[in-house]
Amino acid sequence: MTMTEPLPLSCFIIAKNEADRIGRTLASVKGLADEIIVIDSGSTDDTMRIAQAAGAKIFHHDWQGYGPQKRFAERQCRHDWVLNLDADEVLSAELVEEIRSIWHCGTPPLSGYRFHQTMVYPGRDRPRLWADYHNYVRLYDRRVMRFSSSPTHDTVEADGHLTGQLSHIALHYSWRSLGHLAAKYNHYTNLQAKTLAPKPWFTLLVRLFSEFELVFLKYYVGYRHFTGGMHGFAASGIIAWSRWRRIIKLVAQKLRQSRSVS
Repeated sequence: MTMTEPLPLSCFIIAKNEADRIGRTLASVKGLADEIIVIDSGSTDDTMRIAQAAGAKIFHHDWQGYGPQKRFAERQCRHDWVLNLDADEVLSAELVEEIRSIWHCGTPPLSGYRFHQTMVYPGRDRPRLWADYHNYVRLYDRRVMRFSSSPTHDTVEADGHLTGQLSHIALHYSWRSLGHLAAKYNHYTNLQAKTLAPKPWFTLLVRLFSEFELVFLKYYVGYRHFTGGMHGFAASGIIAWSRWRRIIKLVAQKLRQSRSVS
């Protein structure tokens, strides 16, 4: 295998109404993966047209949560080695070459690989100073590890198999605007409130009076959004407010459960 031909690798992407973002995601894996799969859950924009024009195979699957959606995607892939990207993530050129190097001597030596999905603010091309990131397994052998079946936890279960750490990054354009950030967290916390196991009353009440402050500090200081100026300050506040509202939703859920029992 030359260092320029596609790898025996399937890249899969779940999407809904991502016409403004999915094009650059697809472009970043063009020529790297032998197969690109897009799982659409009901787009009403040009998402599917853009994906088809890029040579991707399109499948429709009604939304059932993050884990079930990605498990369905895994099953559509032709190759056992798979790469998962979200429609707002773009492989850096350096990461593309690093992934190619894994196949340089044949079959990858480990069962999966992590790499950083590094946050990029709206309107910017590169991450801010000390940008926060996720570090998930996204490149793996589906015969030995798969995505969790949880509707809320978007993670691959390694099940004790050895995984490696790649040194280069994917760029994560997670939100289009601060309004989009608020909408995303509202949707996600609604899903969590429906699916998370009930918490004890004491835990809920303690978090009701501490969640906003602790989450704000976690994101503004711990995740270094202070390097993002006013945008970072506002983003930290929106996330903290959304997480506090999740506690309100969990309290309401627990009250409904108490009434149904009585």
